[in-house]
Amino acid sequence: MALSIGLDVARSSLAATAEQMAVISRNVGRTGDADATRKSAAVVTGPGSSVRVARIDRSYDALLLSKVLTSSAEAQSHIAISQALDQLNATVGDTDVERSPAALIGKLSAALQRYSASPSNASVALSAVYAAKDVANSLNAASATVMRVRVEADADIAASVDRVNVLLSKFESVNKDVVSGTRSGRDVTDALDARDGILKELSSNIGIRTVARADGDLAIYTDSNVTMFDTVARAVTFAPSGFLASGLPGASVYVDGVPVVGTPQIMAISTGRIAGLVAVRDELVPRFEAQLDEIARGLIEAFAERDQSATPTLPAAAGLFTYPGGPAVPATGSMVAGLAGQIRLNPNVDPTQGGLATRLRDGGISNPGNPSYLYNATGEAAYDNRIQDLIDQVAATRSYDPRADAETSGSLVNFASSSVSWLQTLRQSSNDESEHRTAVADRAAAALSKDTGISLDEEMAKMLELERSYQASSRLITAIDGMLEALIGSVR
Repeated sequence: MALSIGLDVARSSLAATAEQMAVISRNVGRTGDADATRKSAAVVTGPGSSVRVARIDRSYDALLLSKVLTSSAEAQSHIAISQALDQLNATVGDTDVERSPAALIGKLSAALQRYSASPSNASVALSAVYAAKDVANSLNAASATVMRVRVEADADIAASVDRVNVLLSKFESVNKDVVSGTRSGRDVTDALDARDGILKELSSNIGIRTVARADGDLAIYTDSNVTMFDTVARAVTFAPSGFLASGLPGASVYVDGVPVVGTPQIMAISTGRIAGLVAVRDELVPRFEAQLDEIARGLIEAFAERDQSATPTLPAAAGLFTYPGGPAVPATGSMVAGLAGQIRLNPNVDPTQGGLATRLRDGGISNPGNPSYLYNATGEAAYDNRIQDLIDQVAATRSYDPRADAETSGSLVNFASSSVSWLQTLRQSSNDESEHRTAVADRAAAALSKDTGISLDEEMAKMLELERSYQASSRLITAIDGMLEALIGSVR
């Protein structure tokens, strides 16, 4: 009787050891998988000191996983902002870069100074005109970049929303598998790993929090407490704007019918790639666009021509710089959305369009057929009053719209420089914050991996222990077999 009990114990030990080895093989097979957790077989003692594998457990740390989800969402929102600001900075440059608006306005002022010293020199006049053209082209290019960054952000929002819906659909399927498996007693550890992996990717797109419920069920909410998943996935919707008009916000993102980001918004999310992209599209880039528009408005205002009649009655008219709304001059201190993309050199002073560069000296750029806007009525070759007046206008202090979030008064060069300074300061702080948040996210992921991940060295050490246990059980079976043969032989 004792020998049969010993044999049963040895056999159960062999079976349990084999199952434990199979679990280790699963772990080894997923070494390097960031979503894989360490599995272990829970061995329990049965009747007669036999052993069996009761269940498969996995290493899990809810607090660390929550930290990974939160830090990932925070990092991705700042990364989205940082990348957009890098695009703007790469095109516009800073005040020391030759092609920046501030630098080109400075070049225009210097060209006017040279023209003032030689008002009869046609080539110097042409140089000043082309310097003005460079300023307008620079603003046009910067405005085009602003529009491109906004459109790309809008398209990226749409892509992220699509991905969120795909992930929620996958989550629903895996969550059902976890719940049903938990109720039936199946091993659901791989399904739990898959579900955590979905949560990690989901959090990079939109800030989330989770709530655990009975039978392994899980509910998902945005970081602003809007339901994203509760038994079934909720719809996340967004209508891409395509073309985004200057000064107007893009469409909102809705979760389960609730606007969570954009205009309007009720329960606003604060983290995740979508939140960062909407901040780029509707806040940061439009603010910089407003600054460019104010530079353009200031240029039109500074170079506007005024009625030179003895009793002036005509309004100021766009001179060296004009735009589709010309010859009217935009109101002082009031932003005109999209003006930086519309400003251009007046054709009446551009020789390539049939104009005369000397009108920069003489006036009449706004309307060559109206003598009221002519400054040099006698056609003096040495006349420099108008040129000097333009130099003074460039250096003059003027008012700017506070909505541009830059200097509210100052010269054109100072305002343009402050705009670039604003962009670079914001970009630097954003890059620093992005690096910090990314480092925090990486540390959280590393801590989670260390605590719950798979170590090949540890698995190999466990395998050696199990091999020794397997050998011991095998020797016990061999010994019992020998004893039984001896017992049978003695009976014969």
